[in-house]
Amino acid sequence: MTAVVPSGLPTRGSLGARHPRYGERAVVFGLFLCAAISVLTTMAIVLALVPPTIDFFGKVSIGEFLTGTKWSPLFANPRFGVLPLVTGTMVTTACALVVCVPVGLGSAIYLSEYARTHTRHVIKPALELLAGIPTVVYGYFALEVVGPIVQRLWPFGDRPGTFSALSAGLVMGVMIIPTVGSLSEDAMEAVPGGLREGAYALGSTRRQVAARVVVPAALSGIVASFVLAISRAVGETMIVLIAAGGQPNLAFNPGEAMQTMTAFIGAAGIGDQPTGSTGYKTIFAVGSLLFVATFVMNLVSIRIVRRFREIYE
Repeated sequence: MTAVVPSGLPTRGSLGARHPRYGERAVVFGLFLCAAISVLTTMAIVLALVPPTIDFFGKVSIGEFLTGTKWSPLFANPRFGVLPLVTGTMVTTACALVVCVPVGLGSAIYLSEYARTHTRHVIKPALELLAGIPTVVYGYFALEVVGPIVQRLWPFGDRPGTFSALSAGLVMGVMIIPTVGSLSEDAMEAVPGGLREGAYALGSTRRQVAARVVVPAALSGIVASFVLAISRAVGETMIVLIAAGGQPNLAFNPGEAMQTMTAFIGAAGIGDQPTGSTGYKTIFAVGSLLFVATFVMNLVSIRIVRRFREIYE
């Protein structure tokens, strides 16, 4: 006998066909909310920075801010030339890249092409452990350990003082090694094994396969890791606040004490300046400059990544 279903009641097939659509729509809506939150957060940051920055440039000319060579906004005779902060940021970032790029990329090549499975399972977690150390610990490590070593080994002229951009930058580079190493190694692991096998079949050595096949094929991911490392170095606060010296010097000598944009924001944002004063609004002006610089750098990096991206069918 055939079962009769009363009219108006959904059948099992209609329920099975309808519920997946509702579940899929809920998942899509949840993913849309996640994407919207990131966009709205960026817009909120911009909205928080823009009004105080406009008020600041209503009292200080943009030309003086971008081209001035003296930075003393919190003193009796204020000067608002941001170039010393930009220089300090560039020098410490360059010192960090000298460490993190070769060491991070070298560790990625070793883990991807040379290390055995057991060795990789030991070294990679140990490498990533560096990313979990609080930056304030890195700051005091730079001040108490790396700084004296830099003073003893300095080969040029007068030795650096207790605080220097070099000691802060070197330790910052150590902190960023996991960023370059992990992302680059993941990009190399994503290279199809057929490319390696074809190169080995042609008689290539392991070094030739790594340098001429794997690294070029994973270049977009490697470049992305470099850009992320630069962004991390530019935005670092605690290490440079503790170890770089906090002196806005317009110099390119890494042995001197310097102040970065983030270090100034951290030092000036502790509440000493009255809210609404010009000294207080310098925090937002420097923050806006930092935001714009990072945004432009990311736009350039996206174009570079797209330029070197390899697509495998």
